[in-house]
Amino acid sequence: MKSSVLLRFFKDHKYSYAAGFMFMFAASFVQTLFPKLLGSAVDLMKESRFETRQVLVLVAWMALIAVGVFVCTFLWRNMIIANARNLECFYREELFRHMLKLSPSFYNTRKTGDLIAYAINDISAVRMTFGPATAMSFNGIVLCLSSIYFMFATVDVRLTLITLSPLPLIIVLMLFTGRKIQMRFRTVQEQFGLISDRVQENISGIRVIKAYVQEHSEMEKFSGLSSRMLQSNMDLIKVSAALPPLIEFGFAVCFVLNLVFGSRMVLRGNISIGDFVAFNGYLSLIASPIVSIGRVVTIFQRGMASLGRLHDILSIPPDIVDIPNPLRVQPSGNIELCHLTFQYEGAEVPALRDISLQLPKGHTLGIIGPTGSGKSTLAALLFRLYNVDSGQILLDNQDINEYALEILRESFAFVPQETFVFAASVKENIVFFKDVYNDDEVENAARLSLIADSIDGFPDGYDTILGERGVNLSGGQKQRMAIARALIRNPAVLILDDALSAVDAVTEGHILNSLRQTRKGKTNILISHRISAILEADEIIVLDKGLIRERGTHEQLLKKGGMYYDIYTTQQEDGLPAS
Repeated sequence: MKSSVLLRFFKDHKYSYAAGFMFMFAASFVQTLFPKLLGSAVDLMKESRFETRQVLVLVAWMALIAVGVFVCTFLWRNMIIANARNLECFYREELFRHMLKLSPSFYNTRKTGDLIAYAINDISAVRMTFGPATAMSFNGIVLCLSSIYFMFATVDVRLTLITLSPLPLIIVLMLFTGRKIQMRFRTVQEQFGLISDRVQENISGIRVIKAYVQEHSEMEKFSGLSSRMLQSNMDLIKVSAALPPLIEFGFAVCFVLNLVFGSRMVLRGNISIGDFVAFNGYLSLIASPIVSIGRVVTIFQRGMASLGRLHDILSIPPDIVDIPNPLRVQPSGNIELCHLTFQYEGAEVPALRDISLQLPKGHTLGIIGPTGSGKSTLAALLFRLYNVDSGQILLDNQDINEYALEILRESFAFVPQETFVFAASVKENIVFFKDVYNDDEVENAARLSLIADSIDGFPDGYDTILGERGVNLSGGQKQRMAIARALIRNPAVLILDDALSAVDAVTEGHILNSLRQTRKGKTNILISHRISAILEADEIIVLDKGLIRERGTHEQLLKKGGMYYDIYTTQQEDGLPAS
């Protein structure tokens, strides 16, 4: 997966990369002509009688080389570094697309802050690696090879070998240090993920922190994370900071060797002063990219560490995928469960056991039971948030796995108890950022969910911008907003998972009456801990420890005197509306 993402991007941008590298090679090669021309000019001016015109021609060529290097460098930097930005965007979209395909089981074991670190820090490190770092590496390689060629071919082989003798040691140091940088940068990224997650959790739970006076405790925890982040960065700096001075020291030795042996060769007449000047020019051209390669190695190793982290997450296959040639017909709403059993990964006992029921189109099913009885799990399985372990779920007599995921989920509307409100306008939250609904449809959905009066009281009505997670809404308003979002779709199956828990009894009654009128002929599943929300359902099932303990209508279940009757009696004693 790691290589496939990169290869797809490079394949799509191969022409711009080819042009960029062509201009890079041209700039690097032309630049290596400059020291030879400078040396020729020095030798020419050393003569007692030299023609000024010849010197001016050499100066003109050097000026032309400078202009050529400028133009070619400008072009390749724009092409290659621009492509690095494109790669960053491409990789971020691939990561986000992959995350959207992953099932809830993946997010159950992942921290939000760590996932944010993937999308920001890791992808930025990859961009730096395949932008400036790659460009500087290739540019440096061409400069070094061209310079070394001219040093051997036009100056002196012995002087070249003596002067460049420290280079192998420099290369060994770079390789050794690079591995350490990669390992330590991976630790830095992991620590960044932990800090991001802690900040996100504290901001989201700031009301709970203040209510329980936990500011000092949370600050101590954050300080501990921050200290570990500091230490991991310091460990990285100790290694990465040592590389550039080591390389500079190695090249200082090269220049000393050149000065000692080169000056002797000039005095002996083995090479001219111009050759000595040219040789120093070539050595400077080599030194510049190799000295900067310390920074390049740091960037490259960070990028490789980040690329490895991205590969880890991109290589996780989605649990829920379409079969080949899936059905693309909208189901009408006939639901049948046949001996359905499901167990969460890592759980000791199944969440649902041997569930069988039929829900014809147009009927309403009520589900009630204690906490942890499997009510929400059953709802999640209906639109394939998880794969079924054993048994079958049939929609219109077709196995649920045979439907295309997009078609299946478009047929359902699900409103959980913990509703999510986006930091956008009221209208955008109801239409869920789709432009297929007109204002009348939006207002009608708001009226049916009894949120219209609240919206009319907002400063800008339906254009009012809501805070993050609907911070400026009450719990009941959030739930009614989510119900409006579901009703505007007019789905074949509507599932309310305790979605009226935050509204009062009167409002609950009005919403249920509204649903009964508008949802005639459509399939509905009402999950609730309050009997008042389900007592008019066509069938009610009582779940307990993943099993259907009782089933029937409200009246039938009361006559049985079992669990349902006990819940009914308890709610009446507690003053909850049970009828």
